[in-house]
Amino acid sequence: MAIAAFTKFAFRPFLIDAVQELGFQEPTEIQTKIFPIVKRGASVIGQSQTGSGKTHAYLLPTLNAIQAEREEVQIVITAPTRELAQQIYQEVVKLTKFCEPDQQITARCFVGGTDKQRSIDKLKKQPHVVVGTPGRIHDLVEAQALFVHTAAVLVVDEADTMLDMGFIADVDKIAARMPKNLQMLVFSATIPEKLKPFLKKYMENPEYVQVNTNQGAAENLEHNLIPLRHRNKLELLKNILLQYQPYLAIVFTNTKKRAEEVAEGLAERGIRVGRVHGDLTPRERKKMMKQIHDLEYQYIVATDLAARGIDIEGVSHVINYELPDDLDFYVHRVGRTARAGQSGTAITIYEASDEDALNRLEKRNITFRHVDLKNGEWVELGERHRRKNRKKEEDSLDVMAKKVVKKPGKVKPGYKKKLSEQREAIKKKYRPKTK
Repeated sequence: MAIAAFTKFAFRPFLIDAVQELGFQEPTEIQTKIFPIVKRGASVIGQSQTGSGKTHAYLLPTLNAIQAEREEVQIVITAPTRELAQQIYQEVVKLTKFCEPDQQITARCFVGGTDKQRSIDKLKKQPHVVVGTPGRIHDLVEAQALFVHTAAVLVVDEADTMLDMGFIADVDKIAARMPKNLQMLVFSATIPEKLKPFLKKYMENPEYVQVNTNQGAAENLEHNLIPLRHRNKLELLKNILLQYQPYLAIVFTNTKKRAEEVAEGLAERGIRVGRVHGDLTPRERKKMMKQIHDLEYQYIVATDLAARGIDIEGVSHVINYELPDDLDFYVHRVGRTARAGQSGTAITIYEASDEDALNRLEKRNITFRHVDLKNGEWVELGERHRRKNRKKEEDSLDVMAKKVVKKPGKVKPGYKKKLSEQREAIKKKYRPKTK
């Protein structure tokens, strides 16, 4: 089935063999749309959420076009974090595994936090594919060790995160060293206004592919809301984690400081957690990611930016300790689970101040289940807006009763009490019966 679904795109045999070994059944929506555009040499902006299959959307057609006999750089792929760069590189290795011996495609991964001189030594022979973080790639170009002027394709992955982390300037410097007729492939969950000048500079009439824009999140994902209700938030979080007993859960916070507070708070309550945030040193991050991939942690506390460029397999639950300021990040967060056809659960601890944000998320076609944890059991709370709706009903009944029972022209002593009783009788008659 996988062979039939992918052969229609005329990929070379080594890629079809790799796709079959990877177990891909059929192309995702973004892959189906991106493959033909890349193959005809056009530049493209691909906007899609986490888990849409975008990495293989650009890897398959670009690797398909590599001429192995040309021992020079042909593709440059930039990513905002070391972890994402290394993950992309590993996918390149998997996809080139079945190349013929005399047609072997070579790839190198260059990221910050590693020995620069060792990277330079590896470049005595230029690879066909370069994957890395913008800062390190630019350093190697400046050192005249890496020659990107021969590459016809530049991939900018997680472009909005690049912008947030201040790396677009380095990508700009790399692109400036590449051919004028550069094919640029930009992938991003969002397209911020501040990113547009960069895109306009290098992309003339690019194709635009937008996927999953009307879906708030995956269909096989359950969104649960849990009210805080004056409880200790860390204690509630601990109870939620223990009740769910997830295969792997990521707890999201908005800041590095809050991530540390939550991790420390859970540790004090006897729960061992991994941490993924921007204050970790390169060595700490590398060690942490290895421990996570080795399933040493059941729980991870993370910030949005740190987690955006990381692909963690097997996430069964995502917990929003606090809602993100930018609601696009809600979709990015919950996109960590319910991937590749699996089901998942997203849990948000909310307070009264979050009502506006929750209403906006509901307008994005996200349906929340309103629940609470009481005495170690999940309890359905019913509609979150019930109290507000009840007040609206009472207000409208009050208006109607006043119209029906009006103040008499001539009043007698005690008329106010009588008027009130008559109006209350009218309201009682039309008030919806409660179950």
